[in-house]
Amino acid sequence: MKIQKSKPISAFGGMNFVLEHLENNKIGDLFNQQLPSLAQQSTYTWKDIIYSLLSIYLCGGDHIEDLHTHLKLHFHNNPFIKIPSPDTVLKRMSELTQENKKCRTKRGNIEHSYNANKVLEQLNVSLLHKLGVFDSKEVVLDYDNTIIFNEKSDSMMTYKRNPGYQPGVCTLNEEHVLYIENRNGNSDAKSFQTDTLERLFELLNRNKIRKADHFRADAASYQYDVVKLLDKEVKNFYIGCRNSYVEKYFSQVQKWHVMDDENQNSMEVGEISIIPFCKQSKDDGAEPKKFRLIVKRSLKDDCQLDLFTQDTYEYRAILTNNFILSPIEIARFYNHRGNMEKQFDILKNDFGWGAMPFSTLEKNTTFLYFTAICRNLYHKIINYFASKFKILKSTFRVKKFLFRFIILPSKWIYRSRQRQLRVYGKVNFST
Repeated sequence: MKIQKSKPISAFGGMNFVLEHLENNKIGDLFNQQLPSLAQQSTYTWKDIIYSLLSIYLCGGDHIEDLHTHLKLHFHNNPFIKIPSPDTVLKRMSELTQENKKCRTKRGNIEHSYNANKVLEQLNVSLLHKLGVFDSKEVVLDYDNTIIFNEKSDSMMTYKRNPGYQPGVCTLNEEHVLYIENRNGNSDAKSFQTDTLERLFELLNRNKIRKADHFRADAASYQYDVVKLLDKEVKNFYIGCRNSYVEKYFSQVQKWHVMDDENQNSMEVGEISIIPFCKQSKDDGAEPKKFRLIVKRSLKDDCQLDLFTQDTYEYRAILTNNFILSPIEIARFYNHRGNMEKQFDILKNDFGWGAMPFSTLEKNTTFLYFTAICRNLYHKIINYFASKFKILKSTFRVKKFLFRFIILPSKWIYRSRQRQLRVYGKVNFST
């Protein structure tokens, strides 16, 4: 066997096409314009920082240290990006950190810590604007909290009896991360949710984004202040209800409609108009408002009789101000809120949320936002290349995209005073 010396060959040649697509859409310029100015002698721009972070996850990495350990050699002399050291990436992220806020509930003694980052939330909204996400036919917002288990220096015990953080996340049209507010693990989803949503809508109003057509949330949002805010800020909202609050209405439903769920299990859907939060409305000096309660029920597997409802059904309810759609249409639409769990799975396993690099809440907020931006970029990337190549589909997770597109041996060469990309092997992409 004879080995000849040659310039390094990159195993991730497909990233060149990804970065070229982003550059053609001026994505890198947006980062450099929106983020704080850097010193003239800086070797790396904000574009290099974010492109490097994106390259980690699209090339199969899961830690920032992979930049030095695995990727630096593969991006040598790349015209689209200069790979910084992991320390440089972490230092730049730290520079954008904003202080934590602390608060207490009216009746509680526990101190709650949360962190919002105005610079990065504005950058993310500007990016979504540039990607054309807000130009869609309908704007659908979903809000939920997720637990990120960790043992950082300031992480607190969650209700699942393990330490971690519990950020509140709002997604846009089920596929894009719109807003993140990092919270410590001891802050439940219900506490201070009105304040979080007020900051979200203030961000949207400041950027002159049209009123959302639909807003979905779980039972933690079943609060007077939250419902009052949503009724003002969105056209239609759909909020899950705790049975203990609304089960007194279940027996008043007169008509039930049969509906099959996604697992082909039969259930019944009914509706009734109710006036919730009467006492809170009067204390607030407002007129109590009528809303619609959509009730779903299905037979229990064990057929046990419920002492309160006196039947063998399991009930779920949705509070909404939408009086136009049918009960079945609302039930089906609300079921799509389950896509939030898929987004959390993608963020934790494909974009590094499960391996946060910093040891404090406020610094990890910057990391969550940077990786959420990478996730938003990936949505544009996979949709674009899926429209060009039959071998790809827009539903592919990062791993499939890596094996089918990113892994492509190549290297940059100079020929006729021009820099050209030489690809080794047969490229089997049929349009």
